[in-house]
Amino acid sequence: MSRKQITGIGPAPRTGADDSGCPILHVDMDAFFASVELLDRPELRGRPVIVGSPAGRGVVLSATYEARAQGVHSAMPMSRARRLCPQATVIPPSHGKYSEVSKGVMEIFHAITPLVEPIASDEAFLDVGGARRRLGPPAAIAAMIREQVLERYGITCSVGVASSKFVAKLASKQCKPDGLLVVPADQVVDFLHPLPVSALWGVGERTEQSLVRLGIRTVGDLARVPPATLQRELGQAVGGHLAALAWGRDERPVSSHVPDKSIGNEETFAVDVDDPEVIKRELLRLSERVAARMRKGGHVGRTVSVKLRRADFTTINRSRTLREPTDVAQVIYATACELFEAAGLQRVRLRLVGVRMENLRPAEEATRQLSLGERETGWREAEQAMDKAIRRFGPDAVVPASLVRGKLDEAET
Repeated sequence: MSRKQITGIGPAPRTGADDSGCPILHVDMDAFFASVELLDRPELRGRPVIVGSPAGRGVVLSATYEARAQGVHSAMPMSRARRLCPQATVIPPSHGKYSEVSKGVMEIFHAITPLVEPIASDEAFLDVGGARRRLGPPAAIAAMIREQVLERYGITCSVGVASSKFVAKLASKQCKPDGLLVVPADQVVDFLHPLPVSALWGVGERTEQSLVRLGIRTVGDLARVPPATLQRELGQAVGGHLAALAWGRDERPVSSHVPDKSIGNEETFAVDVDDPEVIKRELLRLSERVAARMRKGGHVGRTVSVKLRRADFTTINRSRTLREPTDVAQVIYATACELFEAAGLQRVRLRLVGVRMENLRPAEEATRQLSLGERETGWREAEQAMDKAIRRFGPDAVVPASLVRGKLDEAET
């Protein structure tokens, strides 16, 4: 059972809860990036710590619970986090360390069951129904996972045990940090209905505002509204989805083979930029990274998306679906530039740009039909040759000429 209970979210965990109908676990590492950093900085334990850029650019990647108590949370602008918690120690991120620990934690999961569905580097769903005979009931397996993660890596995790993925995830959130909560199958409705309606998957800020205007503030309020009314107010798909969740109905299985939905990269500038040429060079750099990741993973994609964040944190997203799928950086870059130009931000100061490919499919399933008289450009072959050179000689072995010129220009200034 949870050793620390977050109040105001839902009913407290009960000792000896019946887990016989609860094969689904949601394991969520507690303040993962910050916890990994504290392994090398034990003197900071018990103090507010923020993982992010010390220069104040970008957003918070992680924060200890001491910093969260001051209002700091992930994805918050670093400048605001520093104002809320000026006494916090800021640590720049070390992504290599996080990946190494994440890989080890996932290995613990896979040693228990092959049905593991990672949804981030620090959380995953597990279906332990097939492991009961070998390892015991779900709650005992959850306790074992927590012990192994703590013993092997010195960090804590919280585990929700339930009959569905949706309820298991809510349970792990409720018992954070360092907790374990079982929601018995016959008590799902009692668990859900006191929760705020924002706890439901698919309820963002706008949907919540629409529901509040209808007098719907809790999941119980939502459950009492006829599904037809919800579908009329929110749309057929969203209304039906929320009506099912309000009664704990979530039939999705744990899938150990979840395909990538999108591949992207973004960059926060050291200072806000309003020079279109500098922005386009960054779009090229990001397009090269995205295309390389796609080729490495055996993907092609049809939809190019760009993210443009202004100095005031207003974010503009633009996308375009191509006629044919691609993994060629030059095609992605050309489309990204067109989207940037169409957004009308050529002389607007930007703090962040991003490039993402969506609508992915396996590369071997994609075929390209040339029009009559059309010739291959050769870009794909050239970029595949670049991949080989980079694998052999390192990431700076081959760089587009415009990026080299950009570095020289920056050095001169």
